[in-house]
Amino acid sequence: MSELIQAVLESEEKNDLRSFLSELRHQDKKYLLRNDILNVYSEYCTNYQKPEHFSASSSLGKLIYYTQEIIQDISGFCFIIRPKIATQEVYRLTDDLNVEPMSVQELLDLRDRLVNRFHPNEGDLLELDFGPFYDYSPVLRDPKNIGKGVQLLNRYLSSKLFQDPKQWQESLFIFLSLHQYNGIQLLINNRIQSQQQLSQQIKAAIAFVSSLPSQQPYEEFRFQLQTIGFEPGWGNTAARVQESLEMLDQLIDSPDPQTLEAFISRIPMIFRIVLVSPHGWFGQEGVLGRPDTGGQVVYVLDQARNLETQLREDIILAGLEGLNVQPKVIILTRLIPNSEDTLCNQRLEKVHGTENAWILRVPLREFNPNMTQNWISRFELWPYLETYAIDAEKEILAEFQGRPDLIVGNYSDGNLVAFLLARRLDVTHCIIAHALEKSKYLFSNLYWQDLEDKYHFSLQFTADLLVMNAANFIISSTYQEIVGTPDSIGQYESYKCFTMPDLYHVVNGIELFSPKFNVVPPGVNENYFFPYTRSEDRVESDRRRIEEMLFTLEDSAQIFGKLDDPSKRPLFSMARLDRIKNLTGLAECFGQSQELQDHCNLILVAGKLRVEESTDNEEREEIVKLYCIIEQYNLQGKIRWLGVRLSKTDSGEVYRVIADHQGIFVQPALFEAFGLTILEAMISGLPTFATQFGGPLEIIQDQVNGFYINPTNLEETATKILNFVSKCEQNPNYWYEVSQQAINRVYSTYTWKIHSNKLLSLARIYGFWNFISKQNREDLLRYVEALFYLIYKPRAQQLLEQHKYR
Repeated sequence: MSELIQAVLESEEKNDLRSFLSELRHQDKKYLLRNDILNVYSEYCTNYQKPEHFSASSSLGKLIYYTQEIIQDISGFCFIIRPKIATQEVYRLTDDLNVEPMSVQELLDLRDRLVNRFHPNEGDLLELDFGPFYDYSPVLRDPKNIGKGVQLLNRYLSSKLFQDPKQWQESLFIFLSLHQYNGIQLLINNRIQSQQQLSQQIKAAIAFVSSLPSQQPYEEFRFQLQTIGFEPGWGNTAARVQESLEMLDQLIDSPDPQTLEAFISRIPMIFRIVLVSPHGWFGQEGVLGRPDTGGQVVYVLDQARNLETQLREDIILAGLEGLNVQPKVIILTRLIPNSEDTLCNQRLEKVHGTENAWILRVPLREFNPNMTQNWISRFELWPYLETYAIDAEKEILAEFQGRPDLIVGNYSDGNLVAFLLARRLDVTHCIIAHALEKSKYLFSNLYWQDLEDKYHFSLQFTADLLVMNAANFIISSTYQEIVGTPDSIGQYESYKCFTMPDLYHVVNGIELFSPKFNVVPPGVNENYFFPYTRSEDRVESDRRRIEEMLFTLEDSAQIFGKLDDPSKRPLFSMARLDRIKNLTGLAECFGQSQELQDHCNLILVAGKLRVEESTDNEEREEIVKLYCIIEQYNLQGKIRWLGVRLSKTDSGEVYRVIADHQGIFVQPALFEAFGLTILEAMISGLPTFATQFGGPLEIIQDQVNGFYINPTNLEETATKILNFVSKCEQNPNYWYEVSQQAINRVYSTYTWKIHSNKLLSLARIYGFWNFISKQNREDLLRYVEALFYLIYKPRAQQLLEQHKYR
C-alpha cells in the first residue's frame, strides 16, 4: 500500500478522507486532474472549517498534494499518486476505505471505460511495451540525474573497459581504425594491426612527441607519426597530440569516465550533419509569424550556424587543416512550390553567415496539387513523410557525396524523418521534440477520435513513441521537459503509460531513466539580440523607424489601433496567433484590469490582422477572438496590434526599443516547451513575465531575473504585473536592477557555443555507444519498424485518401 494512504488510514484523519471522498462524489467531473483535486480539497477544508495548517501539513494534505489524478467510477475511486518524480502508483479506494493496488492494464481499462470505449467481449486491445528492450542498457537510479545520461553512459563504458579489457579494447581499436574523411585514413593506419600493437605504439608515439617543442605544428612531424602508425586527427600541435595519446593510453591501462568522455569527444568523426525540420515555412526572411513558423525555425538556423563554426574549430584542433577537410551542415526541409513571397520554392539556399551550411528543400511527392503544391499544416503532413525520407536520402547523398555523420530530428515530423533516414543510412541520430503536442492538448489521447479530423493525433503520438525509443540520444532544453516538476508531469513522462482507446494501450512507452536523455538548452543569436544599452551596436535610423512603427505609425494594412497616450509603459508580447501561445488570454487579462490600462499600453506583434489573409484555422479563430476582446473591453486607444513579419534585425531592435521605454515583456503561453522569445527579451534587457507551465521555470529565477505567471489566472497575472509597475514607480532603479539580472542570466547559461560543444560531444560518445551496442539495439529497432508498418502506415494511407478530395 502507498505510504501516503497508509499514513492517513492509521491516523485520526481517516474520517477526513471519508468525508473528502464524499465531496468527490458530488462533483460533476468524474476525471479530476491535479488542479481540480486541489480546488476540491481547498473547498473541503473551507466547508469543514479546517485549521490553516491542516491543508498542507496533515497526512491527508500530503496525499492530496502527491495525487495527480482521481477517476471516479461505480466501485470507488482510482488514485494515481506520484510520490516522486518519474514514479507512479495506482490504487483503488472504495467508499469504506478498502485499498487495492491497480495494475497498469486495469488503469488503462478504467480510462477506456470512462469514455465508453471499453469492449472486453470483443477481445483485448494491442499493448505496446518497450520496457524489455532497455534490459540491455544501463539505467539511472536517482530521478535528479535524469537528463544527465551521458554521465551514466561514460561510467558504464569505462567500467566495461575495466571489467572485460580484452573485448572492449578490441572494440575500441576497431572503432578508431574505421575513421576516414573522403577516403583518407584518420587516427591509425595499417601499421597497427591489433589492439596489443596499438597499446605498444601509443607509448612509442608519446615518447616521440614529448621530445618536441609543445607548440610545434603537427604538419612538421606528421610523417614521423605515420611511420609509428598514427594518422592525422590527434591534434594540431605536439602538446595536443601528446595529450590525446596519453588519454588513450590511460583508457587502456586504467579507464575512468572523465578520461573516456574527454577522449571520445576529441575523435574527428563528425564532418557532415543533417538537421531535419520539414514543416512550416522554413526560410531566413519573411517567414516568422506564418502558420507553424516560429521559434523552431530560429532555433534550427542558429544551431546550424554554430555547429558549422564549432566543427571548423574542432577540425583545426584535430590537426586536419592540411587535409582540406570541409565540414558541411544541411537543414533538410520541405520545398513549397506555391511559395507566396518567400524563398521556400528554392531547392538550395545558403545559410547567412556561414561558409558551408545550407537549406536543402525537397518537395513532397506529387499527389493532389491542392495539397502538395501549397503549405500544409504540421498536423496534415504525416502521409507524405515516408516517401519524403526516401527522396531526401538521394538528395542528401548527392549533396554530401557520401553519408552524413549525424542526423538531428526536430519536432515530431522531423524526428520521424530522421529515424527513417538514420535507419536507411545506418547513421547515429538524435531527436529534439521542441514540444510534444500530447502535453499541450488536455486529454488529447483519451479523446483522440473526437480530435482526429483536425489534429490526427493517432499518427503523431504513434510517431512520437517510435522515434523516442529508436533515437540514439534525445536532446531536451530543460529537465522538466523530460520528467516535469514535483507537482507536474513532464512531456516525455506523459508517454510512459497511456491509452489510445480502440487503437492501443501503452503499458510502458519510454524508459525515463535511460541514459539517452540529455539536457542541452539552446542559446540566443547574439548578432541580433543584445542589450538595449549597447548603443554603439545599434543603428539610429532603425531605432527611430521601429519606435515609430511600435507607437505612432498609422498603417491600416498591417497595424490596428492608435494609442491615446504613447508615453505609458508598454506591455509587450510577440508570438504566433494560436491557442497555445495565448495572446488573446493576455489581451483579456489587460481588458479585465482597469488599473493595468491606467498604467500601461498593450503592444502585440502577432500573425495577421484579417481572417481572410490566413490559411490556418486556429489562427483565424484567434484573430476573431482578439477583435471580440478589444470590442468587449473597449480597448481602443490602449492597444496596438501589429500584423507584421519582422526580419531578425528588426526583431532584435523591437525588444530594445521596448526596453528604451522601460517596458515589460509578457509570455502568456498555456504551455511553453522552452521559450526562445524569453531569452531574446531577457538578453535585450526586458523584465520578463513568463508562463509557469513549461521551460520558463528553468530559465527564469522568480523575482530575481524575471517573474512566473499562471496564464489561466488572469486576475493574479494582472496583480503581479501591477506590483512590478508600482515598485518601479516607487524606486526608479528597480526596473534597471531586474533588467540587468535578466541580461546576466542569459550570458551565463544560454549561449550557442555551450550548446554546440555539448551536442557534438554527445554525438561522438553516443556514436561510440551505438557502434559497440548495435547488436543489442537491433531487436528494439525491428519492433519499432513493425509498429511503423502495422499501425502508423495504414493510418497515414487513410489520411492520404482523404487528401484526394481537399
